[in-house]
Amino acid sequence: MKYQILHESSSRIRVRLCQPRMTLEQADLLEAWLQTVTGVQQAAVHERTCCAVIFYEGSRTALLQRLSSFTYTAGEVQALAPVHSSRALNRTYQEKLVSLVCFKIIRTLFFPAPLRILWTVKTAAPYVLRALRCLLRGQFHIELLDGLSIAISLLRADFSTADSVMFLLRLGELLEEWTHKKSVDDLARCMSLNIDQVWLKTEQGEVLTPLSQISAGDRICVRMGGLIPLDGTIETGEVMVNQASLTGESIPVPKRPGASVYAGTVMEEGECVIRVTRQSGSSRYDHIVTMIEQSERLKSAAENKAASLADKLVPYTLLGSLLVYLLTRSADRALSVLMVDFSCALKLSMPLAVLSAMRQVSRCHVTVKGGKYLEAVAKADTIVFDKTGTLTYASPVVVEVIPFGGRDEAEMLRLAACLEEHFPHSMANAVVQAARDRGLAHEEMHSQVEYLVAHGIASTVHGEKVIIGSAHFVFEDEGCTIPPENRATFDALSPQYSHLYLAIGGVLAAVICIADPLRKEAKAVVIALRSLGVKKLVMLTGDSERTAAAIAAQVGVDEYRSEVLPEDKARYVEGERTAGHTVIMLGDGINDSPALSAADAGIAISDGAAIACEIADITIAARSLFELVHLRAIACALMARIDANYRFVIAFNGALIALGSAGILPPATSALLHNLSTLGVSLHSMTDLPEPSKPAPLDKGGQEHL
Repeated sequence: MKYQILHESSSRIRVRLCQPRMTLEQADLLEAWLQTVTGVQQAAVHERTCCAVIFYEGSRTALLQRLSSFTYTAGEVQALAPVHSSRALNRTYQEKLVSLVCFKIIRTLFFPAPLRILWTVKTAAPYVLRALRCLLRGQFHIELLDGLSIAISLLRADFSTADSVMFLLRLGELLEEWTHKKSVDDLARCMSLNIDQVWLKTEQGEVLTPLSQISAGDRICVRMGGLIPLDGTIETGEVMVNQASLTGESIPVPKRPGASVYAGTVMEEGECVIRVTRQSGSSRYDHIVTMIEQSERLKSAAENKAASLADKLVPYTLLGSLLVYLLTRSADRALSVLMVDFSCALKLSMPLAVLSAMRQVSRCHVTVKGGKYLEAVAKADTIVFDKTGTLTYASPVVVEVIPFGGRDEAEMLRLAACLEEHFPHSMANAVVQAARDRGLAHEEMHSQVEYLVAHGIASTVHGEKVIIGSAHFVFEDEGCTIPPENRATFDALSPQYSHLYLAIGGVLAAVICIADPLRKEAKAVVIALRSLGVKKLVMLTGDSERTAAAIAAQVGVDEYRSEVLPEDKARYVEGERTAGHTVIMLGDGINDSPALSAADAGIAISDGAAIACEIADITIAARSLFELVHLRAIACALMARIDANYRFVIAFNGALIALGSAGILPPATSALLHNLSTLGVSLHSMTDLPEPSKPAPLDKGGQEHL
């Protein structure tokens, strides 16, 4: 592809493609492809100018070479085409908005009076009919006020006022619809599957295959804790599947051979082979959009309060209009009051503010599944952190393997990797990677593997029971012993590492020392959260007391709990809520799921366990924990904006009613000012909220310098 460099600076480049025009489809493809290029941190494509703005790190030459090799027709590029284009959605509503405004100008300037009157009467009919339906049903809703004010204007032959009122109402409806659909689209896109590869079942065994290459009829393997990537039917295996993302029911359901399973649901227990019935496509996205639009979770308490208050104020507005007429005998003054109400701005601006905030945080790699969770984040006074993969990097490494009882170090690591490779946990991945780095290939040498959440793994090898897991599991639950001759070695184990204990035949065979370094930004994030009003920060971990104390001191949390089980985490969160605190729980693993559910707002690391992400109310990418700071700051700013909207709507519209009652403002002016103020509040609600200052620049590893 040919292009021209228009401007560049450190880590940023703007290029113009050498093509006469760019379609929406081409812009989507190029932007999606740029996001996959190594070193590209952010990319935006502008189809109107055929330009692309790229933020990158690393080699400029390598980036330009990749850009030169880009073609729209390449198979790997075509596979990136989005099923639903956010760009196309924006273009549709931009055209609707321009058409609405242009037609208003044209009919005002060029339509003869009779034609303008005919158009106004025709357009007013639906508003008047809706008002009549509300009146006949005894429903005092905003539609009644709108229709009544338009009808009175028509009866008074004030067609200009009626037309202006309807134009502003339609403009507000269009902007609300646009913002709502865009926010839902962004939210659904963030919640859609983020799976690149699956295990394809072939005659030669399981093969890791790109999801785009899977077609109907193929067989794929899914194991416990994994996300089901495609619709299909179970061919072998009995499993428990959590379908909360589609049905809203959190209780897992059993699935046996022949049963249907759906993309986006989570395998809570067991493993199975699935015969694919539908290729990767729109089904998951459409399910999510339906869920969002139908779910009451989208509504925050502030939104519900605004909607409820709006409807409650309608009768008072009608009563006020009638009272003004009785006192003044002036239809103009009564109509001035009727033209102004509190409910329109309240109902319109609050949802727009919440949806815009949800869209804004998504740009910070944060996905919020409902407005009420933003409200919970703003009100939270307690934040509970899981340690592993949350306060620490999600990439632990094996530092040392200490054999016991005369065992061979390499053989113990080989055996541990053989067991751990079946389970997608960060510490398991570290063991498998360590064996791979040392060239320790292995064959399946064990029988059925049993995984006990937050404890460990048990199996049988050569007739002997083999277990690997935590000290609690190995020594307390299983009663394993330490070889007497190695007692001193065991007592000298360093507390700075996490330990996996491998036992064979009831006797400790090896201890695998794993380092999971603390995130560089963790301490600064704790300080920033305190500055944003969080009073209590707590760390929960299954590590030993010595390890937990060392980490807690480094991070600077107020409290910590060590050697906790999943039920202990959930119990702690519930206890804090019972004590009157609003609690946020941040975790990444299967064992964090109960606590995530128990919190006012559960936040999961998006690349953690699939079940945790599905159960959580919010997910963050956690490229940096400063995403949590951004989330808190934006949530607080949202609540401040909602309070400001309340004050402005009540003060401004109250002033308009007073001026109209006094005869200072005629009905047309009252309607114009009221609708303009409603539109202004709504447009302001759609703007970005203030964010905290940007954190320090990233180093080559993607972490922040503090």
